[in-house]
Amino acid sequence: MIYIGAEVMNTPLGDTTEQNWSGLMENRSGISLVAGAGFSGESIHLAKIHSLSAENKFEKLVTDSLTAISHQIDRAILSSDRTIVLISSTKGALDVNVRDQFASVMETLRANFALVNVPVVVSNACISGVLAINAASNLIKSNLYDHAIVIGCDVLSDFVINGFQSLFAASDQPCAPFDAARNGITLGEGCCAVVLSRSSAIFNEAPLELLTGTSANDANHISGPSRTGEGLYRSVKKTLANNQVQPGDIDFISAHGTATVFNDEMESIAFDRLDMGNIPLNSFKGYFGHTLGAAGVIETAASMQMIRNGALIKSLGFRDAGTSKPLHVVLENEKKELRTILKTASGFGGGNASLIIRKI
Repeated sequence: MIYIGAEVMNTPLGDTTEQNWSGLMENRSGISLVAGAGFSGESIHLAKIHSLSAENKFEKLVTDSLTAISHQIDRAILSSDRTIVLISSTKGALDVNVRDQFASVMETLRANFALVNVPVVVSNACISGVLAINAASNLIKSNLYDHAIVIGCDVLSDFVINGFQSLFAASDQPCAPFDAARNGITLGEGCCAVVLSRSSAIFNEAPLELLTGTSANDANHISGPSRTGEGLYRSVKKTLANNQVQPGDIDFISAHGTATVFNDEMESIAFDRLDMGNIPLNSFKGYFGHTLGAAGVIETAASMQMIRNGALIKSLGFRDAGTSKPLHVVLENEKKELRTILKTASGFGGGNASLIIRKI
């Protein structure tokens, strides 16, 4: 069994997991209108951590997350040669060092936390977070390590904001995943960390079980998903089969839900093909924005909090169904015991990934 726990979250909703959970329960969005942030100096909606200094913010977020993790597990784990740290990110500290956006943070982590092994970077567009968790689990299963710490982090920069504006993919309003009026993503920034281990004894709080997932690439287009949801369909189908889980065993789906016309439609088709359209589903993008390489870890941690607190969280921004295949989008918060959750992610280049979290 692979255990997962000790989740820490730092997002526009707060710099602790408790603050983030309170924000989700209050259906409070971290998205705000940021003056002058657009390419032409226009104001645009972003999920920005306003308290975060512009200087070395990527390194600070990653360091703060690992510090918080150290208080939730046996600290000796950090300096063990049987522990590996994985960083999931699309851009890292690109605004500080365009040649090597991860060099500085790796040096800082090794020096400050006495890491024996050099951290591994997983960067595969927006599936990076889910992919990193699965990769960490596979490293433990292969007996290369006993423990893994996955840190997902991405920060807002002119490069990221202007890039999505150039693709005409950024919404002029806070994003509305799966809604009929959706018209694009809202970018966000944040950092989250989770710990994986073959031992439950290292956690201060009882962990959950990770059912390791899979990835699949539909190779459709550099920035557009398969219109039939093929990659997501294959990933979820294989993840279910590998773990001997039936679609009906899933209590909730944390979907990718970017609020672009093509992504949300593709997901609805994939879930319909999987006979999972009736399962309660949401997108957390209305709360955190699209945090790119951090999204998979942040949204997995939020899903873990849902299991721990026995609650479904409303999909913020959704009002009217906007996909060709019906989805059971969560309309209001609801107290409900959750045992098994599916987390999915999709991204540029045709990447798709999925994993399952289960209450022990």
